[in-house]
Amino acid sequence: MSPAPIILWFRRDLRLEDHAALSEALKGGSPILPLYIHETETVPSMGAASQWWLHHALQAHEARLRAVEARLIVRQGDPAEVLAKLIAETGAKAVYASRAYDRSTDALDHTMQGFLDKRHITWKTFGGHLMWEPTEVRNKSGKPFQVFTPFWRAQSQGFEPGKPLPAPTHWPSPQQWPASDPLESLHLLPSISWDAGWKDIWQPGEKGAAQAVERFASEAYETYEVGRDLPGIEGTSRLSPHLHFGEITPAQIYHGLLKRLQPRGVSPTALMSSCYMRELGWREFAHHLLHHFPDTTDRPLRPEFEAFPWMEDEGLLRAWQKGQTGYPMVDAGMRELWSTGWMHNRVRMIVGSFLVKHLLIRWQEGAKWFWDTLVDADLANNTLGWQWIAGCGADAAPYFRIFNPMTQSEKFDGHGDYIRRWVPELAKLSDADLHAPWEVPPLALASAGIQLGVTYPHPVVNHTIARERALAAYQKIKKAR
Repeated sequence: MSPAPIILWFRRDLRLEDHAALSEALKGGSPILPLYIHETETVPSMGAASQWWLHHALQAHEARLRAVEARLIVRQGDPAEVLAKLIAETGAKAVYASRAYDRSTDALDHTMQGFLDKRHITWKTFGGHLMWEPTEVRNKSGKPFQVFTPFWRAQSQGFEPGKPLPAPTHWPSPQQWPASDPLESLHLLPSISWDAGWKDIWQPGEKGAAQAVERFASEAYETYEVGRDLPGIEGTSRLSPHLHFGEITPAQIYHGLLKRLQPRGVSPTALMSSCYMRELGWREFAHHLLHHFPDTTDRPLRPEFEAFPWMEDEGLLRAWQKGQTGYPMVDAGMRELWSTGWMHNRVRMIVGSFLVKHLLIRWQEGAKWFWDTLVDADLANNTLGWQWIAGCGADAAPYFRIFNPMTQSEKFDGHGDYIRRWVPELAKLSDADLHAPWEVPPLALASAGIQLGVTYPHPVVNHTIARERALAAYQKIKKAR
């Protein structure tokens, strides 16, 4: 008689390599049932761009499983109900899953523990999504870190990620595979052609993640410290959506880079202390904070910002969302986001600062828009990023540090390659004129085919006035403390 099956519940871990739950399930020789549950009541609900990625990631994951003679079982609904039904169908005696670290997943896992214990079903969760478990990371006072540099120093010193666990070459299958819902029934793809061309940009799945590591190692790693700030070139790894959906782990990235870089003289110590690994550390810090301060998805970590005098202006918010602010660098970023589901990190800081400091619109509005339009929308990173920009979170940029969008544009897109790509109506302006078209003489505008207010908008706010207004607003809460 064959042993009872183990249900392997895939969540944000759509991979077979370096998968601790899968490796543990393989040890006993039991049949393994790979399950994906599309939770219809997930909070917060997944944004539209992330749903696009998920659709194609599940397709790729199903193909990966079929290559080892397995199937992906897709079901929809409340996880407890879905699991109860599948357990009844198959006689499964255990459910294994990878851990996540946000409040909704923590609550769900607690519910699952009690639900399955009552039915005498084993419930086990495993790490792997992060380099360090948030539950195990504390400062010398026994409290959560709130500043990145000491967090990174404490965690990374002398540390090297463990070697990735191998993927199975053969799958212990059940005698009969349970039924699976068609992927199309999840309705993950957009109803409008918003995603036109995305398949030419992105390749969801483990294979796409591995290829991204390969490209980054060969083309961008050595110049990353400078290139990561230049949106006109492909100077970053673009691994963030793959990381979010668990198609690759930090350990896989580290060892994948090391394999390619060691022959070029990069040592393990040099790689671990590199600018790129420090950026992966920022991701770890974001999950650490979200675990310990779950309310920060909606409320500022620094409570004095609860009284900040934000403005409500739908017109200005819409202009920002559509890339019609009249500030070329801001508009380029917002149009890149809409067209590709992604935005360069330097530009994320610029457009975020513009929203909260030039327009005085709540950072939560920006977080909502990014959540819906980014393929790499990650609750921890989105929360930390926006609170950092707004000056109200951990290790945040001071509120009085206000990015000048023209200076940022000149510094990081001096020749205008990025702006010309995403704001083509300004393409004929000279490099010097491109960053502030409202200051360009009328004759030069006309010769470039630009009519402000018609072919390209006037600035929605005056930079100098907006800066003074933001500083005055900050002084109000500073005095109230």
